[in-house]
Amino acid sequence: MHSEQNYSLWGGRFSTQPSDLMKNFNSSLPIDKRLWEQDLIGSKAWARAIQRVALIDQSELEKILMGLDKISEEWQSGCFIEKENDEDIHTANERRLRELIGDVAMKLHTGRSRNDQVITDVRLWLMKNLQVLKENLKILILTTLAKAEKEIDVLMSGYTHLQRAQPIRFSHLLLSYVSALDRDFERIVQFCHRVNICPLGSGAIAGNPFNIDREKLATDLKFSNATINSIDSTANRDFVYEFLFLCTSVGLSLAKFAEDFIMYNSKEFSFIELSDSFCTGSSLMPQKKNADSLELIRGKSGRLFGRMSGFMMTVKSIPTSYNKDLQEDKEALFDSFDTVNSIIRIATGVIETMKLNQDKMASSLSVDMLATDLAYYLVRKGVPFRSAHSLAGKCVGLAEQKKCSIKDLSIEDMIEISTYFDKDVFEIYNFEKSVEQYASIGGTAKNAVLHQINTFKSKYSNDSF
Repeated sequence: MHSEQNYSLWGGRFSTQPSDLMKNFNSSLPIDKRLWEQDLIGSKAWARAIQRVALIDQSELEKILMGLDKISEEWQSGCFIEKENDEDIHTANERRLRELIGDVAMKLHTGRSRNDQVITDVRLWLMKNLQVLKENLKILILTTLAKAEKEIDVLMSGYTHLQRAQPIRFSHLLLSYVSALDRDFERIVQFCHRVNICPLGSGAIAGNPFNIDREKLATDLKFSNATINSIDSTANRDFVYEFLFLCTSVGLSLAKFAEDFIMYNSKEFSFIELSDSFCTGSSLMPQKKNADSLELIRGKSGRLFGRMSGFMMTVKSIPTSYNKDLQEDKEALFDSFDTVNSIIRIATGVIETMKLNQDKMASSLSVDMLATDLAYYLVRKGVPFRSAHSLAGKCVGLAEQKKCSIKDLSIEDMIEISTYFDKDVFEIYNFEKSVEQYASIGGTAKNAVLHQINTFKSKYSNDSF
């Protein structure tokens, strides 16, 4: 079959070859070869489309499809041979096709530009791999729900401003992460609809002159419909930086979880203990057990943000229609996909294998955290909340003066502050009773937490996503 040392998809008007420096600078194959499968799928659909309008005949179509299948087998088996002048995945596949079937391969690109070819490949790749991302995120959510259900009776101190605030259930904290990840999941689901449109047939900028049925082409590629404007079709990368934002959002959700659990795993807290499987040691200090899994989750969230902001800066000032700057999209896309999936899987392992130190969590609960309950006690006696807040604050101040806990104030001390206090006030100094008063939807009472768990379980335990 035909072979050319310097096969290229362009070059007729040039009198000299690009310099080696320019070839290396221009080449994207090391990155975009990841699109080999989608490029072949798109080429098969394009071959059928141009056969339907008689640009190739049936025998030529069969040759092209046979050659593309052979190339697919070579990529799958790892024996596809890349050549020095394979500028990108499109060149590599077409060059190999011509080697296999001869000059009929030169008809495949009729009416097609790499501008619409590459963006079709990227959309096809995303449609496939968004399912992977959704599945990994779903597993993380279900793993967290299982841990929340198992540890529902564990109480701990809730923190605001990194200071003890109110008693909560540990499960309630876990479900706060699930709530954030649920929003991330929903955004990914919505994003899938915006990716699912077919730009193939848009050409370089002006469209297709051969009466290609683009709706049939979209259906053939399992897209929901075809794009509506050929200029925007080939230049549009907002769906790429939207995906980069989605990855960044997941990263930020998990960075917050990671930061919390780095602290809770420290000797100063000791609320949790990470499995050895998700920790590393020190090259100098033998006693160290470092929460590097969580630190890397936290660190890689910055990497995700950098990919997003960097690519947005790339596209911010280029003129309308395709420009080579857009070649930079795939490195950011692939790296963000790999990074976000890795941190999701690591977070899943951390949560699944960690152990709780319930005694340490319980010891973090201090009576001063029930000062709000003292104000609520007065509210239930008919005192306006602002007044009740002030009176509870005075009780805290008096306890500080006496260098004792608020629960050790005498009833006489308290009545002197407000006659609404009675002996039953001492019943509020019970942490279990405190959390159980927050029984409204979204609260930390046991039934409210179970409601959250069951709501998310019913959503993520089926296969509708």
